[in-house]
Amino acid sequence: MATTPGQGPLSGVRVVELAGIGPGPFAAMLLADLGADVVRVDRPGGASLGIDPAFDLTNRNKRSVIVDLKAPDGAARVLDLAARADVLVEGYRPGVAERLGVGPEACHARNPGLVYGRMTGWGQQGPLASRAGHDIAYIALTGALGMIGAPDEPPAAPANLLGDYAGGSLYLVVGVLAALHHARATGTGQVVDAAIVDGTSHLAAMIHGMLAAGGWQDRRGANLLDGGCPYYGTYETADGKYMAVGALERQFYDEFLDLLGLPEHAEARRDWTRWGELREAVAARFKSRSRDEWTAVFDGSDACVAPVLSLREAPHHPHLAARGTFTDHGGITQPVPAPRFSATPTEVRTGPARPGADTADVARDWNVPDLLKDLA
Repeated sequence: MATTPGQGPLSGVRVVELAGIGPGPFAAMLLADLGADVVRVDRPGGASLGIDPAFDLTNRNKRSVIVDLKAPDGAARVLDLAARADVLVEGYRPGVAERLGVGPEACHARNPGLVYGRMTGWGQQGPLASRAGHDIAYIALTGALGMIGAPDEPPAAPANLLGDYAGGSLYLVVGVLAALHHARATGTGQVVDAAIVDGTSHLAAMIHGMLAAGGWQDRRGANLLDGGCPYYGTYETADGKYMAVGALERQFYDEFLDLLGLPEHAEARRDWTRWGELREAVAARFKSRSRDEWTAVFDGSDACVAPVLSLREAPHHPHLAARGTFTDHGGITQPVPAPRFSATPTEVRTGPARPGADTADVARDWNVPDLLKDLA
C-alpha cells in the first residue's frame, strides 16, 4: 500500500487558528498532527501558558504569523487568510470575534465554504455564555466532576483533561471534520458551536442511561466504574505507589484473586454486602509488596491489573515503548500523533511554532502579501 510518510490524512487542508489558550490550541494541534497546514494568528506580545513557547507542545506542527487584530488593517489580514482557508478556529467569548471584524458573517462573505469552529466553555447562547470560566467549573455543572473521587472526600479535579480536551477539543475536531465533509460535498460552510458543557455532558451518555435504568447511584464512590466497586479502582503498594485494578468480568476477577492470593473471596464479586471485607483484603495484600513486585506478578495475565505510572515513567513502559507511543523531538519527550493511519501516517514534523516566525513563508504559500507589511 502506498503511503505518504509524515503528511497525514488532512494534508492539503488549510486551517486558521486565532490564538488563545486551552482547548482551542489543542484542537488545532490535533488538526495539525493529522496533516493540516495550521497557521496560528498570534497577537503582538503573545498569549501563552506562562511557559517558554519552545515547550508549548500544543503549537507543534503549526506555523505562526503575528497580526494585531485591533490595528486598522488587522481584520483585513485575517480575512485574507480566511478567504484561502478551509477551516477557522477561534476560542473567544461570544461576540468578541464579531467586534474584531472576523466573525462568521465577515468570514463567510469572503469564503462561503469556510468551516468556522467556535470553542467556548459555556457555548454561544445561554445565561452563562458571556461569563468567564475554566475547565473545572464547566465539568462541575455537567455532573461529571461530582462523579470523580472518594465518597468521603471532595471531588477530585482530573487536571484539564476531561473538560478542556475531551469535552472541548475533541468535540470541536469531530464537528469541524463533519462540517468539512459537508462543505466539500455541497460548497457550503457553517458554524460549529463546540461548548465544553455540551461535550462533557455527551461523554456521560452511558452513565445517564444507567442512572435512568436504576443501575447507577447518583453519588460518588458507590458504583461499578467510580471506585465504589472493590475490583475496579486503585490500591496503594508497600512502597507508597499504586496499582490499578479493572477485573470486572468473572474470568478476569477469578484470575485477579488467584494471582493476588485471595481465592476465598470468589463469591464476593456479586454480593455487595461483602464488598467492604473484599476491599480490606485486597488493600492488605497490595500493601504487602512493592508496585514493581506486583507488576511482575500480574505480568502476562488477563487479570486487568496495571501499575499507576507517572508522566515521566510512562514513556519507558515496555508496551508504550514498543508501540512508539512517545517520541523525542527537539529534546522534548512527547506523545506521537494519534490515532494511526495505514495509508497516510502522521508524525511530529516540527516543534512548537514561535510567534511570528513563519510570517514570510505563510505570506508566500497562502498568497497573502499584506502579512509582510510589518516586516518591511
